Amino acid sequence: MTQISIWRWPTHNGLPPLPAVASVVTVLTAMWLTVSLVEVDVARLVGSLSKMLSFAGNMFVMPDWKYLPQLLVKMLETIEMTFLATAIALFVSLPLGLLAARNATPHVIIYRLVRDLLSLMRALPELVWALVFVSAVGLGTLPGVMALAFVTVGFMGKFFAESIEVVDHKQVEGVTAHGAGWFQVRIFGMLPQALPDFIGTVMYILDHNLRAATVLGLVGAGGIGYDLVMSMRLFQYDRLLPIAVAIYLVVTLLDRFSDQLRSRIIHGVQAKI
Repeated sequence: MTQISIWRWPTHNGLPPLPAVASVVTVLTAMWLTVSLVEVDVARLVGSLSKMLSFAGNMFVMPDWKYLPQLLVKMLETIEMTFLATAIALFVSLPLGLLAARNATPHVIIYRLVRDLLSLMRALPELVWALVFVSAVGLGTLPGVMALAFVTVGFMGKFFAESIEVVDHKQVEGVTAHGAGWFQVRIFGMLPQALPDFIGTVMYILDHNLRAATVLGLVGAGGIGYDLVMSMRLFQYDRLLPIAVAIYLVVTLLDRFSDQLRSRIIHGVQAKI
């Protein structure tokens, strides 16, 4: 029996195709020529490892147990910011996602306008929008929620549109054949098929927003991020470790919940089919 080498490409001569090789060489050459623009210095990076290990070692000290009640309050505040911003974004981005999908939009002009709007909303990071909203409404959690919701609409609307564009057209045609109208086709023919992707997208956005909410403390947008930044600036290592552990635990629990929920949704849709 002839054995096929794992290094052999599925071409007539077993070698990588010339366009693929040329593309890889071009990308690597461009990266090599432009490495100085981002100030990549291997010697400097290796020399800084001791400083990084020293900083990490300072975190492993006896935690400030008196800080735990405040940590719990701030962590709950961050979670509330995350869920509220995601819920607002979900409510807004679902109709925008329908209008931004080629097979669901009522007109190509509306499709292009909504696509451009979604691109504009996600063009700048949450931190920049938080600065804008802080200057408008002041410090606190409100500008953080507004910034997270605004950027999330841009991402979630795009993800929803792409999920709708790949639905099975046969099921859509079946709903249409039963006399369903424009709105009914999209609600009963498209959205149920895209529901597993919707759930995955929402849970991923929740995970992202939770981590993004911790950064918004840099500009005074509330949550655990403010305590994290102040602890680093004041070298309060006895608070840094509990904050890092709390963020890790919440993100991990959210990830486990996402896996379970998405699995049930997918199995439920498959059972109906």
